[in-house]
Amino acid sequence: MKKLKPTTPGRRGTSLVSYRNVLTASSPHKKLTKGKKRITGRNSAGRITTRHKGGGHKRRFRDIDFRYNKKDISARIESIEYDPNRSGFIALVVYKDGERRYVLVPKSIKVGDEFIVSETAPLSVGNRLLLKNIPVGTFVYNVEVQPEGGAKLARSAGNHIEVLANDQGYTHLKMPSGEIRKVRDTSWASVGVVSNEEHKLRNLGKAGRSRWLGVRPTVRGSAMNPVDHPHGGGEGRSGIGLRRPKNTFGKPWLGIKTRKKKKYSNVFIIKRRKSAREKRR
Repeated sequence: MKKLKPTTPGRRGTSLVSYRNVLTASSPHKKLTKGKKRITGRNSAGRITTRHKGGGHKRRFRDIDFRYNKKDISARIESIEYDPNRSGFIALVVYKDGERRYVLVPKSIKVGDEFIVSETAPLSVGNRLLLKNIPVGTFVYNVEVQPEGGAKLARSAGNHIEVLANDQGYTHLKMPSGEIRKVRDTSWASVGVVSNEEHKLRNLGKAGRSRWLGVRPTVRGSAMNPVDHPHGGGEGRSGIGLRRPKNTFGKPWLGIKTRKKKKYSNVFIIKRRKSAREKRR
């Protein structure tokens, strides 16, 4: 991490990731990039469905390989790069047959290292194996939910999943949230921890840097009028006047379980993650 000198109020207390010590390329591989319109929290009708999104700097989309369908062919890391669309770093890799792809890079891997996607691959950082071939206690990332369905789990900076057990065709995984769930042991996973673990330690320092990232301001409900939010109204700084907090639409908020009771994947969950209310106890 690098801490900026307090030459202005916005720089006071600011701490950012030191990219100079990690990244080895300043511009992306042109053939693997394209323009992409950002959704910014709107649905197909143009209505806001996710608040506090919009604006931000223009981005180029990097075509990341999450399927890893080139098996039993070793690949070498050519460069480690920044991706504005995700928190972890990405790597440009070249396979033995000459094809280049972008992949999500794990921690402690550097330019020149090699990895391979294979059922018989050795248990080393970056290699990709079937879950049934990964020993208990190993940290993995880029985990598939369905076999050959592409990596879906543990893709954010510093994230990892711990392999707890293999039983009757399923692998028990401990998620970053603390949830324990079952996944088919024929699904693929990469060994290691996602890079840029210092991402969560950032202090942006000023509101403008959030706007550059496409994050719009969040206004407290108690600062609004009653017509705009259930917490609004009152003389001066007053409480919300409710037994429990509510969101903009009047639904219970903070610590309320929102998962559907009949969701198809409930049968695969062994232990639920703790809610915010349970964590405070």
